[in-house]
Amino acid sequence: MNSVILVEDSKEIYQMVAQSCSHLTELTWVKTLEEARIAITTHGFQLMILDVDLPDGNGIEFCSSIQTTHAYLPIFFLTGHNNLSDKVLGFTAGADDYITKPFSPLELRARIEAKLRKSKQQMIKSDSYSWQELQISKTRQEVFIIVNGIFKKVSLTALEFKILMYFAARPGEVIHRDKILNDIWGEDIHVYQRSVDTHVSKLRKKLESVSHIVESIHGSGYKFTPTPL
Repeated sequence: MNSVILVEDSKEIYQMVAQSCSHLTELTWVKTLEEARIAITTHGFQLMILDVDLPDGNGIEFCSSIQTTHAYLPIFFLTGHNNLSDKVLGFTAGADDYITKPFSPLELRARIEAKLRKSKQQMIKSDSYSWQELQISKTRQEVFIIVNGIFKKVSLTALEFKILMYFAARPGEVIHRDKILNDIWGEDIHVYQRSVDTHVSKLRKKLESVSHIVESIHGSGYKFTPTPL
């Protein structure tokens, strides 16, 4: 299921958003920008819904700053600021949508659904992934890593490429070993959890100086953290 984070200090608004998102996403609610920053670094979200006025800062400034580390994360503003200049600031900061309060839960649900569907379609259609330290071509099954400022081709096995592609589709998301096992090997195939670690270790070794982008999360699994362009 898709995962959405709501950054909003009003319980009433949270309840309305939760109503909109029911049976559509897993909704995480935080009340401050600091809580949002922590949540984003420890969990992979497909969408952020963000207020402008928050107890510890300005949502527009937060949106702009978060683009440098989580450029892949779509952001919807949900705010009482309804004048044109605020909307322009929101979109300039990198927002994907700007919704003003009061709002219709049905309209919000429709916009969330449309964005998540479009993001998924773009991910499926995209032939390549590019980050500062890594490039992947799906159709050619080629992988390049940055070495001394120059991209170098890396030779991966079919399984290693499949694992890397699995991570590449989920940047920033903490992925548990059990989920990796089920999604890559299948629930009916008996494979030990340590097999995941073994194959990921081989993959990281081939990624050489950029191996840090496949981060081990103690007690959970792995997180893919490449640097956006």
